Order: sequence, then structure tokens, then C-alpha cells
Amino acid sequence: MDRDWTAEVLDRWSTLSPKLDIESSEVVERIGRIALQFGRWHDEVFGRHGLNRGEVGVLYALRGVATPQRLSPTQLSRALMLSSAGITSRLDRLERRHLVARRTDPDDRRGILVELTEQGSKVADEAVVAGAEASARMVSSLSRDELKTLGRLLRKLQAGLEPAGGPGIG
Repeated sequence: MDRDWTAEVLDRWSTLSPKLDIESSEVVERIGRIALQFGRWHDEVFGRHGLNRGEVGVLYALRGVATPQRLSPTQLSRALMLSSAGITSRLDRLERRHLVARRTDPDDRRGILVELTEQGSKVADEAVVAGAEASARMVSSLSRDELKTLGRLLRKLQAGLEPAGGPGIG
């Protein structure tokens, strides 16, 4: 494989500071750069559906839970790793477009549940399919076995960074 910008910078740093753990830095730097590129590609794909990544994240979370596809704002903010203000602004935008609705929690009249509307479900399906197709193109340089190995390694890395059981939505 050809040398790239990340390799060149890390080589210079290893010369400047030989005690640096270059292997760890390389993993983190590459994941960060890949995440930025993936983000740009997803922005483009989801933008064709009139959505941004954050809005698709909410629709994806709601579509992925059992019927009636409802979660509390707190469950959504935990699952999406957002502040309450961050989730509120996303919900406001999605509600204005009639993709989600806020409802009183039938088990707690002080609580609110966010529910995917019929239109929201349709848009979520379209955006998630488009995102999955784009994701397949993004990783097309890897074989099936490499994808499985990378997925397993990233899951292990993620498990070490998140609290036990992850953010959870149920």
C-alpha cells in the first residue's frame, strides 16, 4: 500500500518523540479520518432525502424498536449520545415535518414518548436503505472476511469505550 498523509505525519512524530505509541495513534487517527469521510458521504446521501445524519439517527432508532416504535427523549438522547438540548432540536425539526410525534406516556402522564409517524416510517425506510447502499460502497475495498474481522475488532474497541451494555434504548 502507498504511504499516505497519516503515515507521513506519524513517521515525523515518531522521530520527534520516540516514546509515542505510534500504533495506537495510527488506529485512532485513521478511525477519525474515516469517520469524517463517512460523515461527508452520509450527509450527501441523506441530504437527497431532505435529512441530515442526526435526523436519520433519530428515525433509525425509532424504526429499530418494536411496534409502536416509541421511545422517550431520554432513551433517544442516550442511544444517540446527545444532550437533551441536542435531541430536542432534532425532534423539533422532525416534528415540524410530521415524521415524528410527541405523545403523552400512557404509563406516566408527566412523561413524553416520541413516536414515528407513518410518513416518518416511510422516510426512515428510504433513508436507511440509501444509507446502507452507500455504506456498502464505502467499504467495498474490503472482502467479506475482512469486513467481518473489522466489524468484530471495532465492536471490541467500542465495548471498551462505552459503559457495559452500551447506551441502550430499551
